[in-house]
Order: sequence, then C-alpha cells, then structure tokens
Amino acid sequence: MDRKIAGSWRGASVATVANTPVEAVEAVEAVEPQRRDGEEGRRPSIPDLLIVAAGVALVLVAAFEGWARLDRGENIFVFFPPLLAWWIPHVGPGTVLAPIVAVAVVAYGPTLAARMRWSRLVLAAWAASFAWIVSLALIDGWQNGIVVRLEEGQEYLSDLPRVTGLGQMLSIFSDHILTKGQDPDQTFFWTTHVGAHPPGAFGVFVVLDRIGLSGGGPAGLFVILIGASAAAATAVTLRALGAGERSAGGTNLGEDLARRALPFAVLFPGAVWIGVSADGMFAGVVAWGVALVALAATRYGTRALACAVGGGMVLVFSLYLSYGLVLAGLFPLVVVAVTRRWRVLLPALAGGALVVGAFTAAGFWWLDGFEKVQIIYAASIAQDRPYEYFVYANLAAVLFALGPAVLAGLRRLAMHPRAVPVGATLLVAAAVVAVLLADASGMSKAEVERIWLPFGVWIVLACGMIPRRQVRGWLAVQAVLAIAVNSLLVMPW
Repeated sequence: MDRKIAGSWRGASVATVANTPVEAVEAVEAVEPQRRDGEEGRRPSIPDLLIVAAGVALVLVAAFEGWARLDRGENIFVFFPPLLAWWIPHVGPGTVLAPIVAVAVVAYGPTLAARMRWSRLVLAAWAASFAWIVSLALIDGWQNGIVVRLEEGQEYLSDLPRVTGLGQMLSIFSDHILTKGQDPDQTFFWTTHVGAHPPGAFGVFVVLDRIGLSGGGPAGLFVILIGASAAAATAVTLRALGAGERSAGGTNLGEDLARRALPFAVLFPGAVWIGVSADGMFAGVVAWGVALVALAATRYGTRALACAVGGGMVLVFSLYLSYGLVLAGLFPLVVVAVTRRWRVLLPALAGGALVVGAFTAAGFWWLDGFEKVQIIYAASIAQDRPYEYFVYANLAAVLFALGPAVLAGLRRLAMHPRAVPVGATLLVAAAVVAVLLADASGMSKAEVERIWLPFGVWIVLACGMIPRRQVRGWLAVQAVLAIAVNSLLVMPW
C-alpha cells in the first residue's frame, strides 16, 4: 500500500491527510480509477474522447442552427456561428512563428515546468505565454493583428481625442454612456466598448496615452503583456493554496498541480482573443488580484497585510474594468473559505474601499453606470439575438477558447475531485459556475469567446489532471486549434 501511495503524487496527496489505515486505503481507491482511465497509456481514454466528442457535437449544433437563422434573414450579428468571425483564410509572419512557439512548448514545456526553479518558472511561463499570444496575432500581421485592434471605430482609442486627462474623463463619464437613441439631448456618446464598460478600462488607455505609449501598437502590446501574465498568476495562486498539503516526498501539492497545468495555461487557445482584446487584460488583472489574496491568506505579518490590501484594490479595480467581473468575486471567496483565514477580508475590503472612494470622488458611481449600460444593452443588437439560441451557442463558442484538453481535464477532475488540493478544485468549479451564471443572465449573447476569458484562464487549470504521458498530445491539439482558428478566421479581436 505504501508503494502504491508513493507511486502517484495524487495518491500521496490524499495519504497525507488520511488519519487511519482505512482512510488511506479509501484514498488510494479514490485515485486508482485514474490509472484504469488511461494513466499509463499515451492514447486518450475512451471517456476523454467521448467528452470531447460531446463538445464537438455542441459546436456543430450551434453552427448549423446559427447558419439556419442567418439563411432565414435573422440578424444575429454572428457571421461564423457560434463565433463573431468571418471565414477568410490568410497567412502572415505568425504563420511561421506560432508553430515554432507551439513546438517548443510541446517539446520542452512539460519537462521545464517539472524541473525549473519556481521563481524562474513563473517568469518563463509569462514570457512563453506572451510569445504565444504575439505569434498568433502576427498571423494577421503587425498592423492588422495588433495595431488596429484597439484603434477601430468602436474601440477604446477612438475616444481619446474627446478627453484631456484622467480626472476630466471620470468627471463626465456617466453623462455620455447613453446614446442619442436613449437621450436625444446628448452632445456626444462614448463608442461601444468605452460606454459599455466602467471607466477603468478606458482610463488605462488614457494613462498609457498620457505617458507617451500612444497608438495601437504600444496599447496592444500592453494588453497582451497583462493578459499573458494570467498563466503566472493562476500558478502562484495554486502554489499558495497548496502550501498546507504535502506529498510523501514533502512537495507542495498545489505547486505540483501548477507545474502540470502551466504548459496548458501557456498554450491556451483563448490566446487568440487575448491578442488583442481588452478582455485579455481583464483576465490578467483579476488573476493577480486573486493571487494576492491567496498569498495574504497563507502568510503572516506585514507581507500578508500588504498582499491583502493590494489584492482587494486590484479585485475591486477589476469591477471598474467590466461590470461582468462581479462574478469573479467567487474566486477570492474560494480562497478565504479554503484557507479559513477570514482575517484577510478586513484589509482586502479596506483596499477595495479606497478604489471605490477614488472613482466616486472623481465623479463616477458604479451603480449609476451599470443602470445606464443595461439600458443601452437592451436597445443594442442584443435585442435581435435570441436567448434560446445563445444560451447554448455561448457554451459552444467558449469551447473554442478552452480547447478539447480542458474538457478532458474537467471530466477527470469531476470524477476524482479529491485527487488535487481542494482549493484547486473549487477555483475551477467557481470559474465554471461563473460562466454558467453569466450565460443564464442573458447579459452576454455572443462574443463570449473573449468576454469570458477572465474565467477561462482558471478553467484551464483542470488540465493538470491529464496523465503525464498524454500531456504532449493534448498540448499539440490545443496548439493546432488555436493556429487553425487564427489562420482560417478573421475576428475583430
């Protein structure tokens, strides 16, 4: 029995919390099905293939129904159902670069993730993710893939000439959310993406412009840099939450899982939309907010206090990036519940209150903005997008950002939730719940392949459940999907 437990880090994880021989036996039996599920083989297990097939079926149903609606003349404003995209095969510099990055990560990523010193690994993952996102964007070329993405008519940079500074923008922001359709007395109204979000998102680009990083190139690279950091931030979170759970060899089980998941976090198919959409930046911001709270909950003293205040500030600031990120509040709640360090809440809330106070004092009240956004959303293209279609087409669309490997990982995690630290299981579950709640709300009909990126970067952690001998195969599948999507389709982001 001891040899069985030592033979698997998953078995070791549960063995360390077993208080009696009976509990140890039950723990090993709980993870033993993973070996029967294909743990030793290089080929995917039948259950994994079946869950992927179910995902493909969902995509096909959404695609066929979407095309049928378009043929009937319905204006669902989705041109390659279920994605907002156009079928335009093309090539660019990234056509060469993206496969090179992918091959390097597939070939060396799992080994380096297992062996590198932790601090270096986190930075390497960030750099590799950045390279992957940029290489995919360059399939469209530097100009079309990066520069113009945030400069187009309804994007953030289009409104920069209307403001003289951050303070002035915040003081008038709420007055120009409604369009002339809802308020005929409007002198002007913000472009689609500026007005549909709180002012924090636009404020980022105002600050970049004022410090000399003007134009779509610098702004696009900044968005990619922050979005790419999500891979590192989620890994830091897992390591912090797993500090109290050790394997038989004394290793941090959260870190073990993070090392296994990191190559998948790097070759995340959602990278197609991180480069370049502001939602990719939102994903990075939220991830670091959660990571700071996790560090605060597993430390003591001044550092813990600083992390708690910082985490609260970052997470509340994310609410001023996107109204939908209210659902991201599930992540810090998971962290606090798992660690039972309720003391973290007070300094975190204090930090968040500073952010709320700053925006409110500058002239923007969050609830007022949200109320007005609901008005313009109801009068937008959303009124022509049928809920009964998008309630499942959204899930099909987000599968393009997650990839088949995530489905396999989710199945394994659902079957064996005790095989990893409870914090990891609950973080993935929280992300799935956030997606389902957002879907059911009807506030996101289409375009969720980018809108739900802040949740997708957490769901991908389930790939840490994939058996080691199958990792490279699944990584290759993820990479092929991302390259194919970016090469065959043209998207606004």
